[in-house]
Amino acid sequence: MRLTSISIGCILAVFLTSASGCEQKKTETDSAPQVALTETQPTMTEPQSTPALTPMGNGPKVKIKTKFGDMTVVLFDETPKHRDNFLKLARENYYDSLIFHRVIKGFMVQGGDPNSRGAAPTQQLGAGGPGYTIDAEFNNKFVHIKGALAAARQGDAVNPAKKSSGSQFYIVQGNATPQPMGQIPYTDDQKKMYAERGGASFLDGAYTVFGQVIEGLDVIDQIAAQPTRPGDRPVQDIVMAVDVIE
Repeated sequence: MRLTSISIGCILAVFLTSASGCEQKKTETDSAPQVALTETQPTMTEPQSTPALTPMGNGPKVKIKTKFGDMTVVLFDETPKHRDNFLKLARENYYDSLIFHRVIKGFMVQGGDPNSRGAAPTQQLGAGGPGYTIDAEFNNKFVHIKGALAAARQGDAVNPAKKSSGSQFYIVQGNATPQPMGQIPYTDDQKKMYAERGGASFLDGAYTVFGQVIEGLDVIDQIAAQPTRPGDRPVQDIVMAVDVIE
């Protein structure tokens, strides 16, 4: 359930297909998107207030609270298994006092590992969960634009059905630079959203997007801007709490 790093020389191969010499180490952890960032990624500017987004889908709302502010998230009714599971965990206070344990500037912020609660600074994180997975709910309507909420999962080699982690999630920061597109038929509106908001389009069709931040996009920028240790864990813990608000 942690984002595994790959060598920069293997980026294109990972985007397009597997290639010899670019295979990842097998681990017991689940993984979310496989990606590494190059030195040409843009430097994030000082976080500024971002207008609210029109949600891609309809559904109940939750609030993810952090020391940098709150993010209001719509959970899509069109992905009911993921929606209901996230609501259940939030109502059980499962996410409260967990941290964003992996942060990659210009890409995403990830949390939801129960082992991160009170974890020592050097503790390896990314393998925890509630003990179950969720069937994939791919929907071409939902893409990885900035603010997309998606489920982490184990890699294809051990998880060909692309089932999602029971609790770990990531929120896309992304950027608007040209990037490989996913294997879905994009609408003109989706292409426009990527051009205007940025995201991580190469992940489309491979990970379940089940929600979207509609307020608090600047909070993602602030989290992503924090200094990190090796393994992409922020130097200072970024604790979360999740409340159901609608």
